[in-house]
Amino acid sequence: MSFAAIIFDFDGVIADSEVRANMTLAESLTAIGLPTSYDECLRDYYGHNWQETQRRIEARLGGPLPPDFREQHRARARKRFAEGFAPVPGAPEFLATLGDRPRAIASSSSPAYIAMSLDRFGLAHHFGPHVYSADGWDRGKPHPDIYLAAAKGIGADPAACLAIEDSPTGAQAALAAGMTVVGFCGAGHIVDRGAHGAMLRAVGVHHIAEDFATLHRLPIAATA
Repeated sequence: MSFAAIIFDFDGVIADSEVRANMTLAESLTAIGLPTSYDECLRDYYGHNWQETQRRIEARLGGPLPPDFREQHRARARKRFAEGFAPVPGAPEFLATLGDRPRAIASSSSPAYIAMSLDRFGLAHHFGPHVYSADGWDRGKPHPDIYLAAAKGIGADPAACLAIEDSPTGAQAALAAGMTVVGFCGAGHIVDRGAHGAMLRAVGVHHIAEDFATLHRLPIAATA
């Protein structure tokens, strides 16, 4: 079976960023007196946009974050992401096989960060203007809005789209949009691929891909 378009999550699917992102957030929270581990960040904030992440942090704090928190956190993140940041193994090669198949990114991250990353990886030409960000939206993932916006942007029926997601939160968003969803387990933050795949299966994904080689072998990802 073929699909009219493929919509990719970004962090953990295209960018191998989740380890750096969650280590940095743990450091930033600990620095303001809210001791937080990397594993706690993955558990509590993984897959959400900044607005939802902030709501969750402030619920733990019992009050607002310091006014300069996000800028201080971004500065810390820029330093860490300058050190060996790379795409998920196999992502560039997979994108090169898609030909003229419509595709988009549907991400919780900021547009500036996604653009910087795609330029750094040499992958921006694969998506052109079709990069959609839920940063600043009140309804980020797991709501379907960002996936619906991406489908609309590329002129595709959501039901005819294949979504590739690594987080349960993102998978729920794509499922709520009516898409067929592949749970992706090929990024560096996924230590136990079997357990992660089971977690994605539990939210209802249709297929599991342990890496891009596995994804490439799925008949659903074949070129139309």
